[in-house]
Amino acid sequence: GGQPRNVQPFSDEDASIETMSHCSGFSDPASFTEDGPEVDEEATQEDLEYKLKGFIDLTLDKSAKTRQAALESLKSAFSSKILYEFIMERRMTLTDSIERCIKKGKSDEQCAAAGLACLLCVQMGSGIESEEIFKTLGPVLKKIVCDGTASIQARQACATCLGICCFIVTDDITELYSTMECLENIFMKAYQRDRDANGVSSTHNTVLHVSALLAWTLLLTICPMNEVKKKIEMHLHKLPSLLSCDDLNMRIAAGETLALLFELARETDADFFYEDMDLLTEKLRALATDGNKHRAKVDKRKQRSVFRDVLRAVEERDFPTEMVKFGPERMYIDCWVKKQTYETFKEILGSGMQYHLQSNDFLRNVFELGPPVMLDAATLKTMKISRFERHLYNSAAFKARTKARSKCRDKRADVGEFF
Repeated sequence: GGQPRNVQPFSDEDASIETMSHCSGFSDPASFTEDGPEVDEEATQEDLEYKLKGFIDLTLDKSAKTRQAALESLKSAFSSKILYEFIMERRMTLTDSIERCIKKGKSDEQCAAAGLACLLCVQMGSGIESEEIFKTLGPVLKKIVCDGTASIQARQACATCLGICCFIVTDDITELYSTMECLENIFMKAYQRDRDANGVSSTHNTVLHVSALLAWTLLLTICPMNEVKKKIEMHLHKLPSLLSCDDLNMRIAAGETLALLFELARETDADFFYEDMDLLTEKLRALATDGNKHRAKVDKRKQRSVFRDVLRAVEERDFPTEMVKFGPERMYIDCWVKKQTYETFKEILGSGMQYHLQSNDFLRNVFELGPPVMLDAATLKTMKISRFERHLYNSAAFKARTKARSKCRDKRADVGEFF
C-alpha cells in the first residue's frame, strides 16, 4: 500500500486549522468564529497529517515537477503551522529528501528544497535534533554556494539557507566562523567590481552577492565581540564601494549592513571613530535624496526611505522604532540587529510570521517575548467583535469615505480664486 498519487496540495483551508498536536490550547483570535458549526479538530488534524505524509512520500517521486510541487506544499504547511511533533518523528526522512533534492535536482527544485530546509530548522528550533539536520545539510549547502557551475538562483537560495540554519542551530564557534568565511568569499567578489575590467562581478551575480552579504550579516549579530571587531576592521572601509552598485537591492543591503556595523562598533567602543565619515555621509545623503530620472519612481522612493534611516543611524546614532502587532501582543523593533533578524525570518515565513511569533518557542526566545500566551475560547470571544458590529463599523466607514471623496470631486465646490 503506497501513498496515493492524487494528494491535494496544502491549501488556505488547511492553514485555518489552529489546533496543533503540541499546542492544543492555542488559537489565533482572528480564527475564532462564534456562529460557525463545531469542527472535529482531531479529524481535521488527522486529515492534515495524512496530506503531509503524502507530500513527504512525493518528494521521492521520479517526476521533478511532482517533487517540486510536494516541496512547495510542505513549505506552505511549515510556514503557516506549528508541526513540531509531526516533524520530530520524520525529521531524518525529511532531511534525506531535502539533501537528495539539493544534490540531484535542477534550479527550481534546489531552491524549494533549500527553503524547506530553513523552515525545518525554524520548526525544530535550537537543539540536538536541529544540529543533526545541519550536520547533514551544511556541507551540501556550502558545496552548492561555492559551485560556479550551479545556477545563480540555487546558489542564492542555499546561501540564505546556510545563514539561517547556522543562526538557529550552531553552538560550535568554529562552525559559525567557517560558515561566515564561506559567505564572505562570495560577497567579497563584489568589492572588485569597479576595479575588474572583465566585469567578474556582473549584474547576473549580484543577487548571489546580496544574499550572501545578508546571511553573513545575520551571523555577525551572534558573534563574540572580539570577532565582531575583526570583521568591522575588515569590511567597514570596503562596504561603501557597494553603495555605487547599479543594483538597488545591493545598495540597500550594503547601506543596512553599514548601519548595523556602526551600531555594533559603538556598542563595543563608545568612542568609536571612523576616518572617512564625511565622505560616507555625503554618499548616504546623496542616496537619501536621489532624483536620477533614469531610475524607476518606486525604486527611488524605496531607496530614499531606507537611506534616510541609514544616514540617521550613521550620523546621529538614531533608529526609528517600529512596532509589530501579532494577536494581542506587541513587539518593538528598536535597533538594527533586531530589524535585520526580523526581516530575515519574515522573508522565510511570509504571511506565517505573525503566527510563529505567537506560538514558536524558538522565535519567541530570539525576540525575548517569553513563553507563548495561551488564550482560552472565552477570552478570545470577549476580544472579538461580533460579525454584525463589524458590518456596522465597515458600513459607516464606507459612507464617510464616499461622502468625503464626493465632496472633493464635486466641481461645484467653492475652491476660491487667487490673483
